[in-house]
Amino acid sequence: MRRTAEQYGSMLPVEHNDPLNAKILAVSEDNIAGFVREPFAEIAERSGVDVRTVMARLAAMLRAGTIRRIRQTLLATNLADGALVAWKVAPEKLEAAFDYMFQRDPFSGHVVMRSTDAVTPGSEYKLWTTLKVPHGFSLQRHGEILAQQLGADDFRLMPAKGIFTLGVGHVRRKTIEPGSKADQPATMAATRVVSLTEHEWNVLLALKREFTPEEIQPSPWVPRAREAAVTLEEFYRVAESLNERGVIGRFSTFLEHVKPSAGGVRVTRFNALFHWAVPQGREVEAGGEVGRHHILTHCYWREAGPEFRNVNIMAVAHGTDKQLLLEHKRAIDEHLAACGIPVSYTNVFWGGRSEIKPSEISPLVYREWLREMQPQPV
Repeated sequence: MRRTAEQYGSMLPVEHNDPLNAKILAVSEDNIAGFVREPFAEIAERSGVDVRTVMARLAAMLRAGTIRRIRQTLLATNLADGALVAWKVAPEKLEAAFDYMFQRDPFSGHVVMRSTDAVTPGSEYKLWTTLKVPHGFSLQRHGEILAQQLGADDFRLMPAKGIFTLGVGHVRRKTIEPGSKADQPATMAATRVVSLTEHEWNVLLALKREFTPEEIQPSPWVPRAREAAVTLEEFYRVAESLNERGVIGRFSTFLEHVKPSAGGVRVTRFNALFHWAVPQGREVEAGGEVGRHHILTHCYWREAGPEFRNVNIMAVAHGTDKQLLLEHKRAIDEHLAACGIPVSYTNVFWGGRSEIKPSEISPLVYREWLREMQPQPV
């Protein structure tokens, strides 16, 4: 029997595939770009569902764990130095290393065990994380500290040199056919540094905090302005200024897409990290052609180095059918060939155990972490 929110104090359906929930989620996952003063009203308008129903459904799904978080996202690459990191860790240390990254390093976000279908270049790097450190601090030094804690044999930092696709939208991607793509290539967003004042950081920290079910109400920023000890108009002014400066991402609802819901329903089963090595000088062209494909949630220009056969374009796709994801990959490969872009090497790294949390980016928090960090192997 399909579980509803009755067990969580509500009579509302809480699975993502309930027709009304799916209609809301198709908008709320990744279609509300930038800072919006009334985000729940915006979701209602775009989905065609009245705002009271939108708020009630989102709160019920959040309580039930179908939605794992609701928050204002940031374009953190403009506020912190970031990288995808591949870790080479001995098999007997992998589980402890995974737990450490998820539970004890606030600057590591996505933590994923990855594997390949065959032994390939880099397949011994089985632990993958995202890492962000505030500007002025060292990614390399942070990696060295973590490597000592984990007893890692090696790690490879892969900062993003350009971003072609960044979104979520698992519900609306379920029906996308292989080869479906935008009319034009994706435009690359280059990473750049944005410096904030202490006052702006104060507002930003209140802005980005996850919403509790009780906070899903009209005018949700009113209590956040009180939290930041500023007037509502000042809160809006700072948030909209940060939006104009490229700091604000989307107002998003994040589904629990790795684990099954309380009712046993999965949003996705497979997480594929696609790799391509294209000629030096053609990364922007290739990334644009890859990034225009609708199935992708992420697409970056990253330099993976000789450990991974000099891969430089990476993309992520999710799905419930592994063969269908491989068909999407094949369609992208064929499109690159049709565009005359040679690929010297390509691969797929499949996600296994996975945990996702927002990466901390506050300089104050980072300084405190450095002071408290005592190298003790796990």
